[in-house]
Amino acid sequence: MAATDSADLRSIPFLDAEGAERTLADYGDKVLLVVNVASKCGLTPQYEALEQLQREYGERGFSVVGFPCNQFMGQEPGSIEEILEYCSATWGVSFPINAKIKVNGPGVAPLYKALKKARNPEGERGLVHWNFEKFVLTPTGDVHRFRPSTKPDDPAVVSVIEAALPA
Repeated sequence: MAATDSADLRSIPFLDAEGAERTLADYGDKVLLVVNVASKCGLTPQYEALEQLQREYGERGFSVVGFPCNQFMGQEPGSIEEILEYCSATWGVSFPINAKIKVNGPGVAPLYKALKKARNPEGERGLVHWNFEKFVLTPTGDVHRFRPSTKPDDPAVVSVIEAALPA
């Protein structure tokens, strides 16, 4: 599942919620769970499991990294300020939420253009199917992709995270 090297992905710039340029390298050699999020989606309750992962593994070298996206039926229509308030007040989100991006089509964020080269467990790559598609980037360069219907706390996701964390 390492069709894309996370070392290369970690150097691609994006904007954080304040509009500052960042890269995933800013997180050092942490295991990262990169996910496109939305506040008005049937999968929005996945925020709860994402935050639980952050709390459980954050001190061991892990971080969820959220990217709001409004490309799927307009399910993330708010401003970044509204999104941050919603995530904090509704789900207690402590992981970073970055600027809104596009994950498919014209204007796709460079990070997602590269992430979409990774294959999921069924061997598929390409377009992000919906909100809450997940990419686990390991410090050794592997990228593991999970479709939106795979919950963040699914054993397949958790086992990848745990295997990549320092002992």
